[in-house]
Amino acid sequence: MADSFAHLHVHTEYSMLDGASRLDEAIAAAAADGQPAMAITDHGNMYGVLDFYRGCKDAGINPIIGTEIYLAHESRHERPSRRGRADDSGGDVGGGRKLYYHAILMAENNIGYQNLIQLSSKAYLEGYHYKPRADWELMEQYAEGIIATSGCLGGHVLQSLMLGNEDAALEHAARFQDIFGRDNFFIELQDQLHRNLCRQRTLVAIGTHDLDQVKGPFAYDARPPKDIQFVPLTHTDEGREFDYSFEVPGMRI
Repeated sequence: MADSFAHLHVHTEYSMLDGASRLDEAIAAAAADGQPAMAITDHGNMYGVLDFYRGCKDAGINPIIGTEIYLAHESRHERPSRRGRADDSGGDVGGGRKLYYHAILMAENNIGYQNLIQLSSKAYLEGYHYKPRADWELMEQYAEGIIATSGCLGGHVLQSLMLGNEDAALEHAARFQDIFGRDNFFIELQDQLHRNLCRQRTLVAIGTHDLDQVKGPFAYDARPPKDIQFVPLTHTDEGREFDYSFEVPGMRI
């Protein structure tokens, strides 16, 4: 188990204009690499979940059902206007805010799966503005059985850090942690190391790649580089080097 790794941030062909990984190719690559599990986290939808689940079961790996949800800054009922050009988070709306943000949500159990469906549906029905957006209120309402991560550069936490506002980043991370619980919220480490952020809030870090392609000139390697040093898991673990083996409650990797 010490050498096991599973991709938890994966965009397939169902991530429109972003993912280039065919479901069957992504699943086959994970199985060939010996990965015991794999997540599906397409942008703003769960269209590929059924085929993904069946494909993983046929390949003998554990399917982890998720989505990279879009979030409003505060409320899904906001309708801000974009200023300037579009970017990965829709573009600026003033005051350092974005049209929408990203977060990874994964089902820990059947209750979590049902709650993901509710979140995804309500994002379309109640929060659609450029993208289907959920918000903090909906996440609080449907948090049970869900594991969340801070997501990519388009997430609330990373956007605050990119603006040089570590206090705001910590506040957003704390809000996620308060909603989903200390054991069910993780800071993603891709090319960034947020050591101070994790220490201040006792946040747990996981290593991910924002995986969009299985093969081709822009495809990522199957695993993150082994020379990445992970931040301490908790205050009591300070100084500990964290490897790629980890356990998420309800999803034993």
